[in-house]
Amino acid sequence: MALIEFHGVDKAFGPKAIYTGLNLAIEQGEALTILGGSGVGKSVMLKMLIGLLKPDRGDITFDGKSIIGMKSSELARVRQRIGMVFQGAALFDSLTVRENVAYGLREHFHMNETEISERVDWALSLVGLPGVEAMNPADLSGGMRKRVGLARTIALRPEVLLYDEPTTGLDPINTTRINNVIISLKAALSVTSIVVTHDMKTAFAVSNRLAMVHKGRIVASGTVEEFRNTENPLVHNFVTGQAPEDEDMAALMARSQ
Repeated sequence: MALIEFHGVDKAFGPKAIYTGLNLAIEQGEALTILGGSGVGKSVMLKMLIGLLKPDRGDITFDGKSIIGMKSSELARVRQRIGMVFQGAALFDSLTVRENVAYGLREHFHMNETEISERVDWALSLVGLPGVEAMNPADLSGGMRKRVGLARTIALRPEVLLYDEPTTGLDPINTTRINNVIISLKAALSVTSIVVTHDMKTAFAVSNRLAMVHKGRIVASGTVEEFRNTENPLVHNFVTGQAPEDEDMAALMARSQ
């Protein structure tokens, strides 16, 4: 049984359909990257998984239990097992790095100050930022802010890590740093990783498997090697960054059905 499953999920915002019959299974311990163009609903999938959005139809299960219709107390327990790393790091500018990383520990766990301090040091060390505890977020580079946001998430020791566009806005060097952190955390913590991105360098670097969203459903799923060598023109154009000619678009869409 997969750890996470989407079963026939529909989701729309007004007249705009985001998902129509979404089916996806994610195995425990794997690193899956969700690909797709802007506006296809990649981040919506993550938000449905943690209960921030509800599907209009279908079911979503986590560890064998449906999260649809869960009581708030049950959903809170699920969320403690799933950590989300937001695109903008979402740090509190009025708090130091140490206070930011410790925030969730103080909110959700009964830990003394020594235990909190040790956990903060551990999390910052894992993302390659020891010694920055007293700094303020405004004094950090964009890449450092993202890593502090990641440290705050892993300090809670989740079983699943959700990464929402983790390298957006970063230069190539910091992109590589973040990719390496994602890879090392999967190895060190044995977490299940779900990465949402349209950055193919990140997708190929961090994934065991990739899944591409198009027109409300998964149109392709496979290994990095299978995506590199795909004969599916829709996937090939996305992976290589080639824009099809307008006259070829109808044929492309037909072949993806």
